Amino acid sequence: MTTEAHAPTPPRESLGMLLCLLRGEIVRAMETELMAHGSNLRFTQFLIIKRLARLGPMGAGELARSVDLDGGAMTRQLDQLERKGYLRRCPHAQDRRTLRIELTPAGTTLWQQLADCQQRVLKTAQRELKAAERAQLHDYLERVLHALRDKS
Repeated sequence: MTTEAHAPTPPRESLGMLLCLLRGEIVRAMETELMAHGSNLRFTQFLIIKRLARLGPMGAGELARSVDLDGGAMTRQLDQLERKGYLRRCPHAQDRRTLRIELTPAGTTLWQQLADCQQRVLKTAQRELKAAERAQLHDYLERVLHALRDKS
């Protein structure tokens, strides 16, 4: 009499771990797309350009918070992007002590070229989902984000 050995079912990943793994896969896929496009940007640099393109000029601290970087890491990223000619630091119109970070024309052009890379990655990531499921997923993730940000 032989007994079949059943491999135990692996436990389901927690929501936090799933989100972490998902982010890692998106970063890898985006960096692959960026390289295929001929861009020498890392994912974080892509995010910085994206935020500036979508939200307009802003201070370095605000930009750092929007892409989840500390001040030192943001300074290094801004230095690299400035050397590449994609952004510039400009005096703030109302407060001469601070600088605003803005895209250069080359940075704007780059963003217009790279936006398609992001769309391809996100389309691939959601290819198993129907349109209604994609909308639902987006809604769920927005609600989780708002709940975590709500300090009341």
